[in-house]
Formats: sequence, structure tokens, C-alpha cells
Amino acid sequence: MKLLASLLMAAALAAPALTAAAADAAEPAPAPAAAPAALTKPDLAKGEASYSTVCVACHAADGNSTIAANPKLAQQHPEYLVKQLQEFKSGKRADAVMQGFASMLSEQDMRNISWWLASQQAKEGFAKDKDLVALGERIYRGGIQDRGIASCAGCHSPNGAGIPAQYPRLSGQHADYTAKQLIDFRDGKRGNSPQMTDIAAKLNDREIRAVSDYIAGLR
Repeated sequence: MKLLASLLMAAALAAPALTAAAADAAEPAPAPAAAPAALTKPDLAKGEASYSTVCVACHAADGNSTIAANPKLAQQHPEYLVKQLQEFKSGKRADAVMQGFASMLSEQDMRNISWWLASQQAKEGFAKDKDLVALGERIYRGGIQDRGIASCAGCHSPNGAGIPAQYPRLSGQHADYTAKQLIDFRDGKRGNSPQMTDIAAKLNDREIRAVSDYIAGLR
């Protein structure tokens, strides 16, 4: 009798576990996550159409902005432009206006727009402050060695053409825009480039104005 009672008790205890196991076995496995859509070759026609809808008001029809506060984008390296759009969209690069526009773009849209902009011819700019241009040239070409400030030309090339996929084109960029970016790097308002934060942190306002004005005249 004791043996029979023990067997009945064990069966009773095992029943809920068996029921749960059967329920788990009957539960369908979750469907695998959908693979992200593959990016295709940039479509310049679609890029131009998207740009004309979203970007043209601030950056001009051909990417050569005429507003000093808004950057010229024509002939910029497309990989750099894609990275900036991604970081505007994610908030890594803070700008309420650009985040709003970038949030409307898919990865493919970003590629289409960026490669279209890269195909546009950049218009030349010019330096305006003759009293600062010599200082700007010294900083751009040689840095400030005794303060550990590297030359700009080392990464952005002597003529400001930059290095594709790594460092942006600067040649002819509006001085006001360049100066604002350097100040934002220095003051921690723009944090998506540790290298630039380190360099800008060592520059004073006069040096920033000088190198920004010199960059505007590079060609």
C-alpha cells in the first residue's frame, strides 16, 4: 500500500510539469526577424528628387548654399554625408532642424542624396579678412606645434579636398559655418568627432576665425 501511495503521489506531482511541457511544445516558435532590406546602388535621379523636396530650401538647388550659416554640400564625399545624416537622425549629432529632415529619410534615400550631391560641382569661395588670413594659413598648413595643435592639411589635404570616406572636403566652405562647427566642437555642442573636439578645444576665437576664413578661400 505504501508503495502504491508513493507512486500515485509521484504521478500527481509530475502531471503539472508534463502539462506545462506539452503546452510549451505546442507553442509555435517565434518567427525569425526579417532581414534588413539590402541597399542598392545609389540612384542619382531619385537622389535629386529627394534633395529637391527636402534639402533645397537651405542648401540651394545644386548644393552650393548661398546662406553663410548653411554648409555647401556640392562635391562633398558621399560617405561623409551619409554618416552625418545617420547621426542627425539618431541624435548623435544634435540639430533639431536637421534631425527632423533626416528622420524622414531611409538609408537608401541618404545614399541617393549623398551620391547626387557628390556629383555636383562645388563653387569656389574666398577669404574676406586680410588681417587674419596669414594666421589662418599657418594654422591650416602647420598647426600650432607648441600647443599640440595638428595641422588641418594633414587630414583635409593642402587644398581642402579632404580624403574620401574619412575626412570631409572643406575647400570653399562658408567661413561662418566652419567657425560655428569649430566652436561647437570646442564647447561640447557637437560631439560626433573626438578628433575635432580635441583640436578645437585648443583654439581661441581669433584662431578659429582665422582658419575658417582661410578655408573659405582654398581651391
